[in-house]
Amino acid sequence: MAIKPITNKQIVSGQQNRGKQTSTRNTTNRSGNSRKSIVPGLDITKGYSITLKDVDTAILSHVKKVMKPKIREANETIDVNVMYGNEERWKAVRKNNVLRDKQGTLILPLIMLKRTDIARNELSGQAFKHDVKREHIEVIRNSQWSKKNRYDRFSVLTGQKPQYETLVTGMPDFADITYEFVLWTNFIEQMNPLIEMFMEQSNQYWGNSEQYKFLSSIDSITDASEINQNGERFIKSTFSLKVGCYLLPEEINSVVTGKISNLQKKLTPSRVVFGTEIDL
Repeated sequence: MAIKPITNKQIVSGQQNRGKQTSTRNTTNRSGNSRKSIVPGLDITKGYSITLKDVDTAILSHVKKVMKPKIREANETIDVNVMYGNEERWKAVRKNNVLRDKQGTLILPLIMLKRTDIARNELSGQAFKHDVKREHIEVIRNSQWSKKNRYDRFSVLTGQKPQYETLVTGMPDFADITYEFVLWTNFIEQMNPLIEMFMEQSNQYWGNSEQYKFLSSIDSITDASEINQNGERFIKSTFSLKVGCYLLPEEINSVVTGKISNLQKKLTPSRVVFGTEIDL
């Protein structure tokens, strides 16, 4: 049997430390590996929480950075303004059906969203509200070797094992959040692609790779209606987005434990000792 000779001797010359090598199997740029892993919640050792603000940010970020809505006007591609409807903006929109700048000019094209409703999800029963000591369910958020490990020959002889350091939290509360979206454009030809884009994004996870993602769905979108206001004409459409999310407070408070951090650090046992009891 013929054996194919090794032409790339650099691979087999000397001892190779596989622990220091980086795989580039799935990368197209062979000049280096620019990918990095990002843990949700950033540095969870300094506190871990999932709040309503995190959900708002994920939905807004998905529209801005993932969908990146654009329209065509006068043979040019224009970015659509996307903003969260604070109280002042939302009140102005409700009153005037449109948003204007300080000079009174229509802000078009525009997409505005606002959180309008929060309801408990049927999965919330898994949180064990009666478990004030948190003895039933804990969720592991991160696991790594403990920095206190000293695994050498002496540890092997004495039966000591390396310890894992785990960061755990309680079970999150599941909720369904509703967002109301309002879309404005100058022409119906500009509105149609935006509606098609949002319908295509229904029943998908909204967010981005550096933040949380939540399953979101759109039932229906109101037909684009033409509105004339003081001689100015614009197109308006609305729809509701239902987001299934989970919330986790940074601190928990109960009559038994008092106010404590939801994130707890635990170590696996470094040594297990078996004993024998003799009844006389």
